[in-house]
Amino acid sequence: MATNGLVTIQSRHGVKETIDRLEAEAKAKGMTIFARVDHAAGATAAGMALRPTELVVFGNAKAGTPLMQASQAIGIDLPLKALAWEDDAGKVWLTYNDPAWLAARHGIDRATANVTAAMGAALASLAQHAAA
Repeated sequence: MATNGLVTIQSRHGVKETIDRLEAEAKAKGMTIFARVDHAAGATAAGMALRPTELVVFGNAKAGTPLMQASQAIGIDLPLKALAWEDDAGKVWLTYNDPAWLAARHGIDRATANVTAAMGAALASLAQHAAA
């Protein structure tokens, strides 16, 4: 499912395991993991409740740099991010930004079509691996 530049797929695993699997696969593909954020833990620390929700920030300079060379402002959207979250029915979802949508947002879609297509395919593969 893709809406407003976000791609969302259902995961067969819990939130933590989904992000663990995505992180492991990204590392295996030579990507760098920059950060991992447990939003539910942050909510708990603030005295609030939130269903399981984790974010991982990751990327590869060889893929991202050509986009930033075309428009440095796309750096606001890079590195890439993936969010695993549990809905109110207990289903787990994995959401990430579509790189082609990001390029269009920054007006560089024509100049970087081959890069964003490859990045999109890599993200889809990571997501499928994490969620399957």
